[in-house]
Amino acid sequence: MTAIATPRHRVSVATAHVHQELDAVNHASVWSMDASETAATLVGLARARARLAELEARVAAHADDLHVGQDVAASSAANWLAHQTKQTRAETNRTVRLGHDLEQHPLTRDALAAGRVCVDQARVIVQAVDRLPAEARSRAERHLLAEAAHHDAKTLRILGKRLHEVIDPDAADAHEAALLEREEAAAMTACRLALHDDGHGTTHLRGQIPTFHGAALRKMLAAITAPKHQRATRSAGAEQLRGPDAMGQALCTLIERYPVTQLPKLGGLNATLVVTITEDSLLGRVEQAGLLDTGDRISPGAARRLLCEAGVIPVVLGGDSTPIDVGRERRFHPTYHRIAITIRDQGCRAEGCDRKLGLHTHHETRWADGGTTTVDQGISLCPWHHTRIHDTTYETRMQPTGKVSFHRRT
Repeated sequence: MTAIATPRHRVSVATAHVHQELDAVNHASVWSMDASETAATLVGLARARARLAELEARVAAHADDLHVGQDVAASSAANWLAHQTKQTRAETNRTVRLGHDLEQHPLTRDALAAGRVCVDQARVIVQAVDRLPAEARSRAERHLLAEAAHHDAKTLRILGKRLHEVIDPDAADAHEAALLEREEAAAMTACRLALHDDGHGTTHLRGQIPTFHGAALRKMLAAITAPKHQRATRSAGAEQLRGPDAMGQALCTLIERYPVTQLPKLGGLNATLVVTITEDSLLGRVEQAGLLDTGDRISPGAARRLLCEAGVIPVVLGGDSTPIDVGRERRFHPTYHRIAITIRDQGCRAEGCDRKLGLHTHHETRWADGGTTTVDQGISLCPWHHTRIHDTTYETRMQPTGKVSFHRRT
């Protein structure tokens, strides 16, 4: 680290005094501060952090002008500072850039130096004002600084897009439309999605999509994660999911339920996953994993559950597991079947279950046993009991009342 034995410039002296004052309270206990003093101190510290950030940015910009670090062959003052302080280069470059930006925006610099705005607000104001014609910037900057007393950086960014309503109301709509078109085009160009399977049963998603598509996806997932829907589809007493956990499971549900008929063909076939499972495993005589055509494996219970909801292509395998006959695909119950079955059953057919919404349609006699896709052969089950009916740890029986009873095998 670089240190000055005897600081001379008043900024250097003030910096040394800051360190001395912080050293004085380094181990001071705060337990004796009452609520009022604690609140005031927190606000004061936030203002002090903003003021120090302005001073740091100002000195960093000066260091950039002086090419500090060139004596040790640093490519820039920002890179030198990153090495000295162990910050990231992106962070130190942002600090230098803020210092230069504030040189062109003295009103924002004064507000940050006084602690009236925070660093994030200052950056938003500078970026918004710089998009405007030079003759309109001063008025717009004063407007956003006034709004900063009432709004955080996120809201200020939205207000910054509508500055033409302040400086030129007549052209505001046309300007906003042009701005949105540019943003949407850039967002679509930058749209990306990466999927990475970690080899332990989990695929990680990473990427970005345009605002419109993000809003649409968020609304779809919100419908699936709504408390009313969760109460209807989850088992009684199950914990209601919230936040990222609920959104993640909702995305899985959306993927499972998306109609493949709405997708383009892939290699001449519907873009569906093919699950290979042995007859013994399908009938629950053995527990053997299902094999996807991607090479991945899923549990036999998941395979049996999915077979009730998707189209199935029966495959007859020879002794060397070579397909020797592929039957015609049998589709799941069509919409008019499901409506008729739902009206007839008036809820889940499992004994003791009162779920009436979000029901699945299950074949009473399984396809492997010669069952057909008809209204008579279809029964309504809630997602919980639909999963249980494919769980070989349970024995199920059709009762004279038409209900399905479940008993755990011993």
